[in-house]
Amino acid sequence: MKFAYRFSNLLGAVYRRGNLSFSKDGDSVISPVGNRISVFDLKNNTSETLPVSTTKNITCVGLSPDGNLAILVDEDGAAVLVSLVTRAVLHHFHFHKPVSSVRFSPDGRRFVVTKENVALMYHAPGRKREFNAFALDKSFYGPYDETTCIDWTDDSRCFAVGSKDMTAWVFGAERWANLVYYCLGAHKDVVVGCFFEQRSLDLYTVSQDGTLCVWECDTKPDGLLRRGPKETEEREEGEESRGGEEGGPQEGEVVRGRADRSRQDAGNKVVRYKRRGKHFFNKEGDFNSLTAAAFHKKSHLLVTGFASGIFHLHELPEVNLIHSLSISDQSIASISINGSGDWIGFGCSGLGQLLVWEWQSESYVFKQQGHFNNMAALSYSPDGQYIATGGDDGKVKVWNTNSGLCFVTFSDHSSSVTALTFTSRGFVIVSASLDGTVRAFDLHRYRNFRTFTSPRPAQFSCLAVDGSAELVCAGARDSFEVFLWSLQTGRLLEVLAGHEGPVSGLSFSPVRSVLASASWDRTVRLWDMMDSWQTKETLRLTSDGLAVTYRPDGQELAVATLDGEISFWDPQTATQTGSIAGRHDLQTGRKDTDKITAKQAAKGKSFTTLCYSADGQCVLAGGQSKFVCIYNIAEQILVKKFEISCNLSLDAMEEYLDRRKMTEFGSLALLDTVTLSLGGKGRHSDLSLPGVRKGDMSSRHFKPEIRVSSLSFSPTGRGWAATSTEGLLVYSLDARWSEAREEWAAAIVLAFRLNETALTRETLESVPHEQISVVSSSLPDVYVEKLLRFVGSALESSSHLQFYLTWAQSLLTLHAQKLKNRSGAILPTIQSLQKSIHRHFEDLTKLCDWNIYTIRYAEALSNQRGLKRAAERCLSEEEEEEEEEGGSDVASEVSMEEESLTLLLGS
Repeated sequence: MKFAYRFSNLLGAVYRRGNLSFSKDGDSVISPVGNRISVFDLKNNTSETLPVSTTKNITCVGLSPDGNLAILVDEDGAAVLVSLVTRAVLHHFHFHKPVSSVRFSPDGRRFVVTKENVALMYHAPGRKREFNAFALDKSFYGPYDETTCIDWTDDSRCFAVGSKDMTAWVFGAERWANLVYYCLGAHKDVVVGCFFEQRSLDLYTVSQDGTLCVWECDTKPDGLLRRGPKETEEREEGEESRGGEEGGPQEGEVVRGRADRSRQDAGNKVVRYKRRGKHFFNKEGDFNSLTAAAFHKKSHLLVTGFASGIFHLHELPEVNLIHSLSISDQSIASISINGSGDWIGFGCSGLGQLLVWEWQSESYVFKQQGHFNNMAALSYSPDGQYIATGGDDGKVKVWNTNSGLCFVTFSDHSSSVTALTFTSRGFVIVSASLDGTVRAFDLHRYRNFRTFTSPRPAQFSCLAVDGSAELVCAGARDSFEVFLWSLQTGRLLEVLAGHEGPVSGLSFSPVRSVLASASWDRTVRLWDMMDSWQTKETLRLTSDGLAVTYRPDGQELAVATLDGEISFWDPQTATQTGSIAGRHDLQTGRKDTDKITAKQAAKGKSFTTLCYSADGQCVLAGGQSKFVCIYNIAEQILVKKFEISCNLSLDAMEEYLDRRKMTEFGSLALLDTVTLSLGGKGRHSDLSLPGVRKGDMSSRHFKPEIRVSSLSFSPTGRGWAATSTEGLLVYSLDARWSEAREEWAAAIVLAFRLNETALTRETLESVPHEQISVVSSSLPDVYVEKLLRFVGSALESSSHLQFYLTWAQSLLTLHAQKLKNRSGAILPTIQSLQKSIHRHFEDLTKLCDWNIYTIRYAEALSNQRGLKRAAERCLSEEEEEEEEEGGSDVASEVSMEEESLTLLLGS
């Protein structure tokens, strides 16, 4: 499976927007990241991004009480039901309107979705397969403005809904006679949270101005009376007639409330609420509004977060302040508490922060922050264990590829980081920035130990370090020069001048001291580091050079140009060996504000980053597009394209116009941003600059555009990473879907159904050696012959000889009788298998015979040398003894010893 790379993980972004959720055991936190969700295991300190995605950015997540199901809802109201056990999508649904919150009932039988001013209660999907997993039960109308929050009672009999109209509504989930709906209004601002007390109908409501209202109910949960059958029929008839009057018949029961009076049926003791207290948290007024709140019922702990980044912990109902802390300088967007009440999760969308705080010990359990601006560069460590990233926020972060978490952040740069790389030993990271500095960071002491500057201020756009980690060079965007420093001393060695345009790419040869620099002046210059840093060769390009990289063996050079081509050069002879026209493979989308088609816009696109594969046979290319392309260099053809994102919340994703956004005056996006000229007829409309719209002089709203800024292959060749608008995407060859569940037989059957040889080989080789006989016995009869034929063909080229021979032996032994009945059809397969085994037998026989002769020769040579050394040792000992005795018969004995030694050596 050379090109079967699949999405493995998403790094560089830990939280964007939406609500945080803890797992059932409380050891993991689920965070929405763009149109995906990431699961952070706090016990094992790892992260995993699920291979499921929605159409647009996720705004709310609903988690089932057992922790097996999750409902993901995006900006447009499109919902996806996901199994957190199998990581698979179970159902798609569309609410047709933006959804503010989703909440499952504690018993897991229902869930409530709030959109606009209505609360919709659905039957939760069960274990039985259903045609429609979301069955609408009731529709609750009451608030006059958009709803904001939901909370259920412990027994799932009632739920409360907060609204922007400063009211909170209590609805009965069942047909209760003494509680249909109840309206609570005592706030002067938007209700942010509403929470039921444990095993009670008492309620707490929190508003945006920092006000807490405590509501006491005169009825216990057991005091709710179920409505009789006759009353139910009359009630349903009345609701259906009212529903038909206001917009036609609706599925399920419709409950419509009125704020002037709470609805209960006559003849019963009605449920009533009384405000028992009113408390104020916010002392700063309008400058620090309350943005998020969470309540833990068992410990009576209320957590409130504010726009200034401060959060408070209060104990209810006494409202005692336990703790207060400032965790950020941005607004707290979401708060969640785990089941035990020990850990509190905070999400800050402004900075992309995710924090987990243990309030009893007052310490951080988990603290992660991604790049809150675009990523610009990445680099793999030589062992492939770490990935370093640099962003437009001026930070350099180092990520562990196994855990998916960032363990160190360097914030020394004051402007965007444009390029970075590891040294050959992997202990030093060198980064270039637009602030005019190149910095070296030590991963042992986690500090900036070198800072390289130029004589004149320059904005560095590219960077390269030689193989010996002695030379550091950076290209300037404004002065058209390449600066060369010594990493050991930090001194500026040379300024390489010669380019007539901004330097866009640098690359050192892996085997020689030659530097390649690409520039907008349509040239690539090769600089000899051993010969006074002179220009060795100048390669003429057809267009502006954007990126340059050497092949791992240093025998080839790849250059990406502005016309969308990738050209390959021989650095020894300075001749072009080939080129690939990749402009049509980019398939760029159409921006919302574009007045031309996507096909016309693609003519101005090009690849901006290149990377060779580990074996040097392919090149990976990306640019201002949602696609990353892999090309075969020898054949000069496109091998595979990867779509890195399907998030329509990003710009330049759609290829065609959306007719729903078209009006009689043109595109809706153009109408929002165009300022009409008042000069009369014939004047055209100009796009206004960001932040100068009338009535909104300080806001700068933009829609991020999808693009790939940097690519890098793993040194092991088992994966590659790309920095994009979504984050740091990691693609890998390691298949988790068959190994995790250990369903080897099912995986083999699915691989044969897909009819891909490479996939079948990878699936077969992922089976453990000790499980081969078990898997062979559980295979269906239809696939036994196919697998045997595949094993025979794989033996021809595979190096796993014993592995495939074990497969052949197990299949022939366990299915002997079935294969014997089909001897006529199976005969060609058996003959092919016998031919492969016989050929390997002959090769191994020759190799074994040669090895036997070599071993015998080495043994004889060793014995001869050993006997000679023993004889010399014996002779020296005898001479010493005779000298001590001083006897007269020394000569005769020596002669006798020599004769015996010659006889021994002769034998």
